[in-house]
Amino acid sequence: MQTPEPSDPRSFWESRYRSAKIEEVSWYEPVPHLSLALLEIGEAEPSDPVIDIGGGASTLAEALTTRGFTDVTVLDASEEALRVAQDRWPTSADVTWRVADLLQWQPDRTWKYWHDRAVFHFLTDSSDRETYRKLLRQAVQIGGVVAIATFSEDGPTMCSDLTVERYSTEQLVAEMGPGFVLISSGHYVHHTPSDAKQPLSWAVMRRTS
Repeated sequence: MQTPEPSDPRSFWESRYRSAKIEEVSWYEPVPHLSLALLEIGEAEPSDPVIDIGGGASTLAEALTTRGFTDVTVLDASEEALRVAQDRWPTSADVTWRVADLLQWQPDRTWKYWHDRAVFHFLTDSSDRETYRKLLRQAVQIGGVVAIATFSEDGPTMCSDLTVERYSTEQLVAEMGPGFVLISSGHYVHHTPSDAKQPLSWAVMRRTS
């Protein structure tokens, strides 16, 4: 039986982050090795604007600003998650923190790099995936880069008590639709804080139209 998507994602994720220590949630990693590698594959420069979709309390914003990035945006449905990230790495002019349900969000600018580590696979409804693709085209500059990672075909079927979609690299690229050219794709195994293995598929694509 498929677990329904939360009717109020902001409340759901707020509760999720308040009920567990950040260092104990399955997606936590002290150093965001995959995310940094994907941005490197996309040849991101410190002056390039980057948006981290569903970044929450991830350490990516900290890692990027430490590396000299000056225009980083973190978007997440949970205010608590962003608070944790800000407390760990105090807000500066280099990071913009935005609380919003992704599917209700309206971009007010564009970015050169769109990073999504494990948000897209929560979109089990085809209409939600279509909304995601529309947002992607609104938010990413022509010539910009999209880096996405999801659970792979042999990855978990559930995360945070929610059903997820699983993708091969070919399926992941196909989901983005026309107007993107593949730069590189592959697989990665994330080790959770409890040392469980979570296989991921990833793809880095350039927006061409």
